Amino acid sequence: MNGDSTSILLSPGHLTIDQLRMIYEGGYSLSLDPACRDAVDAGAATVKEIVDKNKTVYGINTGFGRLAQEVIPHDKLEALQKNLVLSHSTGTGPLLGDNIVRLVMAMKAASLARGFSGVRLSVIEALMTFLDHDIYPCIPAKGSVGASGDLAPLAHMTAAMMGVGNVRLNGEIVPADATLKALMLTPLALGPKEGLALLNGTQVSTALALAGLFETEKLLAAATLAGSLSLDAAQGTDAPFDNRIHAARGQIGQMEMAASYRALIEGSEIRKSHEECTKVQDPYCLRCQPQVMGACLDQMRHVAAILMIEANAVSDNPLVFVETGEVISGGNFHAEPVALAADNLALAIAEIGSMSERRIAMLVDTSISGLPAFLVTSAGINSGFMIAHVTAAALASENKQQAYPASVDSIPTSANQEDHVSMATHGARRLLRMAENTATIVGIELLAATQGIELRSPLKTSAPLEKLHAQIREIAASYEEDRFFAPDIEAAKKLVMSGALRKEFADFLPDTLES
Repeated sequence: MNGDSTSILLSPGHLTIDQLRMIYEGGYSLSLDPACRDAVDAGAATVKEIVDKNKTVYGINTGFGRLAQEVIPHDKLEALQKNLVLSHSTGTGPLLGDNIVRLVMAMKAASLARGFSGVRLSVIEALMTFLDHDIYPCIPAKGSVGASGDLAPLAHMTAAMMGVGNVRLNGEIVPADATLKALMLTPLALGPKEGLALLNGTQVSTALALAGLFETEKLLAAATLAGSLSLDAAQGTDAPFDNRIHAARGQIGQMEMAASYRALIEGSEIRKSHEECTKVQDPYCLRCQPQVMGACLDQMRHVAAILMIEANAVSDNPLVFVETGEVISGGNFHAEPVALAADNLALAIAEIGSMSERRIAMLVDTSISGLPAFLVTSAGINSGFMIAHVTAAALASENKQQAYPASVDSIPTSANQEDHVSMATHGARRLLRMAENTATIVGIELLAATQGIELRSPLKTSAPLEKLHAQIREIAASYEEDRFFAPDIEAAKKLVMSGALRKEFADFLPDTLES
């Protein structure tokens, strides 16, 4: 933060997970730490010296990729960078959301501002100007293989800064050149290496993975609450949440999740009513919640650590080292860390949804839950939650299909110069689709568990779960007989995706991500 609660100071190399979440959520102005100026100026001066002395250095006065052996004359260097951007603007598919583009531009600015990229300060200021005016380049979501950087998407971003293509301003898609003219902004003119520095980098795949991570935080919270409510609705026992069990294993996430379940169920009249029952064990979907959700929590924290490093990384190529005047070509643009992190997160999203779907199945099955069939008192004439569960099952299976690891795929490009790619952008882009599927599943469980709790009346659940029950009833009425059900499910999904439950019940939930 920057002293002002509505402002975020981008300190190159020191972005926090909280700042990244706030940039994603929006509503904050962004400013660049002025302390970065010396490093940026030094890097740009090194590039200028190379050009002035007619040294041949990749990315500065050569072609790119397989054309790296082609030396470009001094008077063609500006055209080289412009042509690079235009030729690489080959994206297709739906546009990335403004919140994703905002993350991309903020991370790109912070990365360039570390001084290893050799760009002028004016290039970084152009990025910050777009952010300051809420101008979001129209970036097609498809076209990157996550190696040599997210070339096509970042080319579309850069082209918009040059006045080419379209931008989104106040929710409207408008031509970039007309927007710059209307706001009296000068189109970006690229110097040596600057186009390459803007196009190279993992910022798009990282932004998409971060978005998936932030949405998964909401899923974990809502599913923990829904699972606790389902436990009580099914007259399950809280004995499997005993701290001694989890301490004996020692998995951190598992122990923390068990503590959450204990706190959420404590004081329930329903639980107290069957303390002496003869049932020996609950199904895994109830009993093993700490183990499964704890493992998901651990994966989320691992992913957060990887992505926070990547958000602060210098991932373009080549890099400028001012101490020696060297410009060294490497492979920091290869997004394998992001690809593997995204694959891990996809597994967590799928598992959260899978466990939730199993609990819905358990609740509608009277032989297991002891509740009326399909959670409606007049079954037969009423189908109740029968097909709502089918929807949950369909989405859980769709997520299983989506969870196949993207990182194991690779396809050579650029005439085999770029012969192994990460597919990080594919792996990260699917996360939001998967998160929406799981949010819908958890939303259905919240509706089903709330119905189950009411069917245990006059007994009440615990204080926090009674509060949750009341919140669900604010968006969906009790299910007395069959009705048009889709609006209820949509409302419950939106509640999960809003993150309101995560904030409202924060005292009962583990801190998912460390800043």
